[in-house]
Amino acid sequence: MVLALKYRPKKFSEVVGQESVIQTLKNALDNKKLANAYLFSGLRGSGKTSTARIFAKALQCEKGESSEPCEVCENCIMANENRHMDIIEMDAASNRKIEDIKDIIEQTRYKPTIGRYKIFIIDEAHMLTREAENALLKTLEEPPPYVKFILATTDPLKLPATILSRTQHYRFTKIDKELIKNHLEFVLAKENVKYEPKAVELIAKSGNGSLRDTLTILNQAIAYTKGNINLANVVEMLGVINPEIIDNIFKMIFNNEKDKIKDIVKEISTYDIDSILDEIMSYLKDALYTNKFALASIERFFKIVADMKELIKINVDNEFALNLMFFKMIEATKPHKLEELIKEYEKEVFATKQEIKPISTTPKPISTEIKEVNPNDLFNQFLAKVKDRDKEIYECFNNVKFISFENKTLIWESCIDENCRNLMKKYWGSVLKLLVDKTFGLGTKVIPQKCSKIQETPKKIEEPKKNIETPMQDKIIKKAQEIFADEITEVNVYKES
Repeated sequence: MVLALKYRPKKFSEVVGQESVIQTLKNALDNKKLANAYLFSGLRGSGKTSTARIFAKALQCEKGESSEPCEVCENCIMANENRHMDIIEMDAASNRKIEDIKDIIEQTRYKPTIGRYKIFIIDEAHMLTREAENALLKTLEEPPPYVKFILATTDPLKLPATILSRTQHYRFTKIDKELIKNHLEFVLAKENVKYEPKAVELIAKSGNGSLRDTLTILNQAIAYTKGNINLANVVEMLGVINPEIIDNIFKMIFNNEKDKIKDIVKEISTYDIDSILDEIMSYLKDALYTNKFALASIERFFKIVADMKELIKINVDNEFALNLMFFKMIEATKPHKLEELIKEYEKEVFATKQEIKPISTTPKPISTEIKEVNPNDLFNQFLAKVKDRDKEIYECFNNVKFISFENKTLIWESCIDENCRNLMKKYWGSVLKLLVDKTFGLGTKVIPQKCSKIQETPKKIEEPKKNIETPMQDKIIKKAQEIFADEITEVNVYKES
């Protein structure tokens, strides 16, 4: 049997994920505070029609108008079997003309045959024609005391305000994925079907908040896997990407592994790209609630996926589109742009100003104490902010040593290599200078000193230059030689002797 019909709720306690609506209806029954007409709106498969039938049964029960029908009287049995004469269901999608509404109006003239009320359940009420809606207005506003109307619709905005004003409106919300998963596990236990928890979780996610749609998928999974539901078979059956693959892709994005991403994209490019993007959006939502990534990164990733949804509308090749999306995500993990940093800085400055309390008119003694801030602590704060922005730049500061900070002048010793020097030059104006101003104060001057570990090349000692003799010097030397010629001759003779 079809699971959506077999496990259709017969009691208020069996309705999944609509606690507020159910509690309000139960209170109305127990306190006898009943309206002439009700409007149930919400997502398909959220329990609108089932709740309408349960509510109608509670009104007809011989035990009395109660939130807990007896389930044994003739009215309850006929209501459960959908054959109660005084509970009339009409599908407005196929009976939408004014003649069909006139037939209902005619039936309201006669009292109920068996039950306490004559109840009309009109499903897909937004499909009624304008003439049919107008014909129903007066009867909705002032029906006989034994008549109740329950309208159900997936699109209440299409109903005119005149109908909305004549009904009590109950909004059925999208059912939480965790509640659907728990209900599927309950059904599988009843059906004695083996399953993997991750496979059931994927089925629950595929239902998009509709319990009926999810049970239909579960029916299909039981048939496809021959009563042994596992993740691999469910992924193959649904034609969706395995959640583990998406997790691996994001690890590669943060590790800047473009080649590996290309290989995975080749494998998954045959899947429906819309389903891949939906799975990525779902993954990012989970990452937001579990603090898996930084908030700024998740916001950028969402924008990139949204842009890609627009791009695929022009029939771009799947493999190209996916590679482009993931490569843009890699770029999005790099330091913030200048505009974003300025906005963030302005927010922090504004928040600081908001914290300043109004100055009291009562004079206070002037404190002479001045709290000094340790420059080393400021430098460590600066390094922490750099690390938060970009780990690659932060690693370069392992070779930077703090020297001093005085008179808005920050001095450090730099022993970085060429790669780090180029990286710091690239992001100096957009990242580092802003962080310096943010930590040490606006207008702080940075003076990097040369690394003391590097020995300077010794300078070549220059030989003294020889005097260049001038013509005047030549004359003086020649004259001296003539004067002392005799003495030189005597000395020479003395040496010879």
